[in-house]
Amino acid sequence: MRNGRRSIRVWDLPTRLFHWLAVLLVAGAYATWRLDWMGWHERLGYTLFALLLFRVIWGFVGSDTARFARFLASPAAAWRYLRHALRREPDALAGHNPAGGWMVVVLLLLLLGETLTGIYVASDVADVGPLTAVTPAAVADAIDAAHALLWDALLAAIALHVLAIIAYAAIKGQNLLWPMITGTKRLSNGAPPPRLAGASRGVLVLVGSIAAAALIVHLM
Repeated sequence: MRNGRRSIRVWDLPTRLFHWLAVLLVAGAYATWRLDWMGWHERLGYTLFALLLFRVIWGFVGSDTARFARFLASPAAAWRYLRHALRREPDALAGHNPAGGWMVVVLLLLLLGETLTGIYVASDVADVGPLTAVTPAAVADAIDAAHALLWDALLAAIALHVLAIIAYAAIKGQNLLWPMITGTKRLSNGAPPPRLAGASRGVLVLVGSIAAAALIVHLM
């Protein structure tokens, strides 16, 4: 311990794995789309969708720092936090800050929208899935357009997320990236460590998420 601070484990392994796997899958989805490897593009989309279902469920039953109820503040609280976002100060929060919590939710919603519309588009092109035959052409066209629009919105949100990480490191002196790699963060000695869920719970949620994703893909 030095300067009254100590290393505390704040991010569990499932949350960290989800974060970095999502980064790789989004990058892979973009690359396979550009290369017109649509078979691999679809597989990556299905995998990402299953991971997103896992993260949503984990947001209710996972570790303290992963739960939406723990980090999702009111819009007013997020705005108050942003008013002092450029103040240089040590990190005092175990998990997401009020503004960062909303960014997590925005990214999850955009990713869910992108994967769901992509699953429908893939089923529509291949003429498979119960929804394909009953969906009006106008609705199908709207879903296809939404898939492209959501991708643009997702890229903008990702760019904003990366800029915020850079700004926090350069201006506030807070490294947000390293804790998501190691799982630990240096906080004050009096900061209570968050409760972290066990690996067995993570495995059960992942199995359930894969099963739910497979069912939804089949129905679409």
